[in-house]
Amino acid sequence: MQTTDAATGTALIVVDATGENSIVVCAGANAAIDADALGIEPGAAVLLQLEVSDAVVAAAARAAGFLAVNAAPARPLPADVLERCDLVIVNETEYAQLPEVHDAPLLCVTLGAAGARLYRLGELVASAAGVPTTVRNTVGAGDAFCAALVVGLLRGDDEADALARACAVGSAAVADDASQPALDALDTYGVPA
Repeated sequence: MQTTDAATGTALIVVDATGENSIVVCAGANAAIDADALGIEPGAAVLLQLEVSDAVVAAAARAAGFLAVNAAPARPLPADVLERCDLVIVNETEYAQLPEVHDAPLLCVTLGAAGARLYRLGELVASAAGVPTTVRNTVGAGDAFCAALVVGLLRGDDEADALARACAVGSAAVADDASQPALDALDTYGVPA
């Protein structure tokens, strides 16, 4: 574990008139992470975002046995990290901004309320519809979606089922007022027949 006197990293969420959000990151303590002291067990599954330095991202990639990168906030991935990625997750805007991820071994493109698509080396392999809900707070939805997808894939769920379940989890997250919603166990989110 690493500690610092720096303020906690903060992400400011700006929501436009259509409900789409943009994230502005104030790195704070995230900028103080020592890439040489991450403490990741060799071969561990790692899910990370880009709110930390490239050095931290690269060190995590080297240690990971399974590497999932949620490329948010969008910035070009270092080539050595992209080569190590088992899964890259982006939203539609990030997909447009990061053409280098289009041929990733496994790429998930989230479509907000419309669901998500999964591509293998640029070819569509699964898609899932969004799960209708009343939107209360979109802040935790991406994190919840990413975690659900990674857990589903790692435990061997069919890709289409893992994607559909991740969409259901994301939907449950936006229906909660909290930015860190208390979600149910993954298997409680059914997969449409």
